[in-house]
Amino acid sequence: MLHFARWKVIAILLTCLTAVLFALPNFFAKETVASWPSMLPKKQLALGLDLRGGAHLLLGMDTDELKADWLKTLREDARRTMLDLNKTREQKIGFSPATIAGGAVQLRLNRPEDTETALKELRKLAQPIGSAVFGGSGNDLDVSQGPEPGVVTLRPNEPGIRNRVSLAMSAAIETINRRINNLGTAEATVVRQGSDRILIQYPGLQDTKPLKDLIGQTAKLTFHAVHPQTSAEEAKQSRTPNGYRIYEGDRRGEEGSYLLLEAPVVTGEDLVDAQPGFDQRTNEAIISFRFNQAGARKFGKFTTENVGAPFAIVLDNHVLSAPVIREPILGGSGQISGSFTVESANNLAIQLRSGALPAKLTIVEERTVGPSLGADSIEAGSRAGLIGAAATILMTIAAYGTFGVYAVIGLVINGLMIVALMSAIGSTLTLPGIAGLVLTIGMAVDANVLIFERIREEVRSGKSAIAAIDAGFSRAIVTIADSQLTTLVAAFIMFWLGSGPIRGFAVTLTIGIFTSVFTAITVTRLLVALWLKGARGKSSKIEIPI
Repeated sequence: MLHFARWKVIAILLTCLTAVLFALPNFFAKETVASWPSMLPKKQLALGLDLRGGAHLLLGMDTDELKADWLKTLREDARRTMLDLNKTREQKIGFSPATIAGGAVQLRLNRPEDTETALKELRKLAQPIGSAVFGGSGNDLDVSQGPEPGVVTLRPNEPGIRNRVSLAMSAAIETINRRINNLGTAEATVVRQGSDRILIQYPGLQDTKPLKDLIGQTAKLTFHAVHPQTSAEEAKQSRTPNGYRIYEGDRRGEEGSYLLLEAPVVTGEDLVDAQPGFDQRTNEAIISFRFNQAGARKFGKFTTENVGAPFAIVLDNHVLSAPVIREPILGGSGQISGSFTVESANNLAIQLRSGALPAKLTIVEERTVGPSLGADSIEAGSRAGLIGAAATILMTIAAYGTFGVYAVIGLVINGLMIVALMSAIGSTLTLPGIAGLVLTIGMAVDANVLIFERIREEVRSGKSAIAAIDAGFSRAIVTIADSQLTTLVAAFIMFWLGSGPIRGFAVTLTIGIFTSVFTAITVTRLLVALWLKGARGKSSKIEIPI
């Protein structure tokens, strides 16, 4: 236990030196670190909302809108499925337009005897819940015969709705992350809370309006055909044609109402890029967009077949513009105009690039934390940490003498390793994180206490200095591992079940467990072994200084 090969000594020293280099940027200002050579580490610990101040937003997802969109999609899928089925049959199955009623889609057949054939085909629309790896738990859709003969009902079931909401929440978190990262920061925290809420913590941000404008808009972009004969005013006075819907104009661009085909020609899901720019003729702010191959093919086919007819660009159910197709657009790219400012064009381009939110998000709770509170927390935490560290150092040296000094050196290296690892992985330091840091220092002292007290017991039993030290380290390791293992399990549970600051505490605690064990059984042991080697060269009888 006390013999170290040369390569082990070099490996331990290199590890400690690396920890110092990665922790060093945290002791200097950002401007100073930026001027360092590129070969040196420059990552610093990001301060959390409770230390730096910033914005705290709790968003709620409109699950009713999500269900309504699903039913509309089911209605269109049912219609297309029946049309595709009729293409393969000599005897066509007649049906009336599908309707939405009572949280389900109902399709009425002309002949009740065709019900079984329609059921068999429409049941293919149901999607399995779960995955192939963990096993499925049924389908998300119940397709059955309706209350009357010849009626087929497609009803989303509760497990399907929960699964759809869960997937929508995951997609919304990813979309919000992309939008926020486009602002030039990766320090914001976006986490899920409960079944339909999202928590956003944005350190350093005091004015939340730009953030709310960026994440509050669904940014669901669609392209629709305009009714060739009937206007929106005529539809309002009589009856809206089947498959069409009245859309209002956006206040930034088009005004008035439009009667559009509800099923879009192309959706924003086919966009691969959107960039703000300026129109070369009018010098107004615009957004240039580009479709993927599938979107370009659909858009090209539609514009080729509808030259001279208008089409509408719709954002979140409001018409941005309704230009007339002058010639086929085959390149898969175009531009959107609508009385944008430079700022609104840039924000909308960010939203379109990051993808549409699956449903509308509303602000449930909003708070701002001033940086003065964070400064007070940092000062109080630093003061507590310094007092605790000073007391620990004095008591350790007083209790164990020279070996206590070695333990203190190990504690310093342990602290630097924690800071270095947290900086390297991009962890955010919060007030609970500081508490975890202080706690791990105390745990590292505890490991050294176990070792040194074991050495004392071995000396009292009459063993020589070398045997006592060797037994102290080898036998105490089992106890240290056992005590740290229980703490590690608790840290894993906190990280798994917790969120926000609780996870920050768990991360700091987990890192501290590994670094404290490393410093106790390698760094401190190496220092004691070097002392023992020097003491053996000076005298044949060695007195252990504890």
